[in-house]
Amino acid sequence: MRVRIPPLALFHRQPTQEVVTIIATDIGYNEEQGTALAAAVAFAHWGDAVAAHEWTVHIEGIQPYEPGAFYKRELPCLMALLDAAPCPVRTVIVDGHTWLGRGQPGLGKYLYDELRELVPVIGIAKRAFHQGCAFELLRGKSSNPLHVTVAGMHEVTLQGYLHQLHGPHRIPTLLKRVDAMSRGR
Repeated sequence: MRVRIPPLALFHRQPTQEVVTIIATDIGYNEEQGTALAAAVAFAHWGDAVAAHEWTVHIEGIQPYEPGAFYKRELPCLMALLDAAPCPVRTVIVDGHTWLGRGQPGLGKYLYDELRELVPVIGIAKRAFHQGCAFELLRGKSSNPLHVTVAGMHEVTLQGYLHQLHGPHRIPTLLKRVDAMSRGR
């Protein structure tokens, strides 16, 4: 299924009564040094253009990449990042998949379980997982979708929120920011 965001939704935040703390995360790796730079931005409203908080955590001794078990490498980094959060964590966005396929957990599902199923975790990936169950999200004028999966929130509710994410391009503004931070920029 593909979802196209209406152009006006890209530039105007929908009013909300509820103040949420959304944490978007990304992790960059230095394979030579065996380290990672975990980055996060926190924002209160889905349509925010600027983060309320930004932080990074440098992690040493990371696990080597293991095909089919990406979560073993990323999960400790994400937990260190969330432990350092300067604000409440009510929703987490990970750069990757929450579900790889029906009943097949991905990074986001492992994080959701680690958070005792109390915090919704949204996986937004740039590439589809082979035979995955993500819904496709088209943003801006891009014909190349983002691939979205979630644990702890209904997909229809999530689609409404994703329509509000700031930015006119495929990658929302704050997801672009956290990606740059994880690369040390």
